[in-house]
Amino acid sequence: MCRISVIDDPARYRTLLRGQRELAAFFRDELGWTLVVHEVAGVIRLHKRRDDPPADRGPFVTRDNRPGPLAGIGVLVLVALVCEQLWRRPRISLRELVQAIAQVCAAETAEGRLPPFRIVATDGVSKRQAQTARQDLSDALKLLVAEGEIAIDTDLDRALADDAADCVITANRDSLATKFASLSPTLLGLSGRPTHEHAAALTATSLPDATQAAAVDHRASVDGRRLAALRRVVDDPGVDPTDDPAPVGYLLTLSGRERALTVASQLGLVATVRRDWWEVTNPGSGATSMDFPLGRRTARQAALALLAELTRRPQPEAELPLAEIEALITAVREDLPRWGSSYAGKLTVLAQAAAADLVAAGLLTRADAPNCWRPTPGIHLWRIQVRRGEPPTRTAERDSGSPAWVADTLDLTGPGELEEPS
Repeated sequence: MCRISVIDDPARYRTLLRGQRELAAFFRDELGWTLVVHEVAGVIRLHKRRDDPPADRGPFVTRDNRPGPLAGIGVLVLVALVCEQLWRRPRISLRELVQAIAQVCAAETAEGRLPPFRIVATDGVSKRQAQTARQDLSDALKLLVAEGEIAIDTDLDRALADDAADCVITANRDSLATKFASLSPTLLGLSGRPTHEHAAALTATSLPDATQAAAVDHRASVDGRRLAALRRVVDDPGVDPTDDPAPVGYLLTLSGRERALTVASQLGLVATVRRDWWEVTNPGSGATSMDFPLGRRTARQAALALLAELTRRPQPEAELPLAEIEALITAVREDLPRWGSSYAGKLTVLAQAAAADLVAAGLLTRADAPNCWRPTPGIHLWRIQVRRGEPPTRTAERDSGSPAWVADTLDLTGPGELEEPS
């Protein structure tokens, strides 16, 4: 977790406060990350900086009280604009907030600096555009609520849907001041930099006073490569130890392997090591929100069923097209016809969702061709057991007061056995 609040978790906050010096030294020396304690705001933040941030990593929005898609650019822009307005006025009504954001966007849209923001369908604004703007604002506010940055006194969805309704949004100015880890985009001069240099500038620990070539040289240096390797082990579910510009990758050396394993164990992570792959899991769920392989959604079951079949292919790590994923899922449904019945006629959707779960777990990577993936060596570290769900007994039906019949399920909720580290 990158943020601990005295309001949300007072016991953990006090524990971290007592050991802040040791924790700050650990993250600084081992990973190059900064731990900042803001006692006035009652917040402890870990600023995790990477020169190669994953493109599919970020906050996920909430839809119908369930995790939704990755927050888009429009949502993230609105998060920043909401924080800007709440910094000026820590207590504001939804109507006033919408009006203020619309005015800021209107002034900057012509220059191409901000996207347009209009939540009412008028001349030049379609109903779909207005609805998209409302949804983006709802997602942005819910992200801030989930992070503990703001509080909303009534139902947000109702306030956005009903023009006659309103709500009050409150924030702690001290907490908002600690939110962003990056230096000011204005001071960094992002507008004058090529897009491919933005990530390096935003992850810098100080204002850039050297050439881009110097930054590249630092990342390629011994210390830079060591930090990059350790960060991947701690922050990614799967790591390729050969992904290193040096002839011998740091994780392939005895000292690098021991240091990475020590750091991972100190953070409560479990690393299963092969010469060509590191699989990193988080049993305590304290370092990441990823819950793979747990979960009983049909898409997660399909992902595990697909994972069970990948190692049985003639060439397990060959490219995996969408059509083959659909064929594998179809074969499972032939044995369990009632499983996945809600996706009958929509197997493409289920196949894409299963592949997305395996990509997030580091077991698939996207290939160059569209709708095509490439399995990673991590697939060989999993053993999946498929068992048929049994319907409850009549006694269970009588005790629960619910119908006893249930469809066959594909109960895949555990990782099975893992190979021993090589």
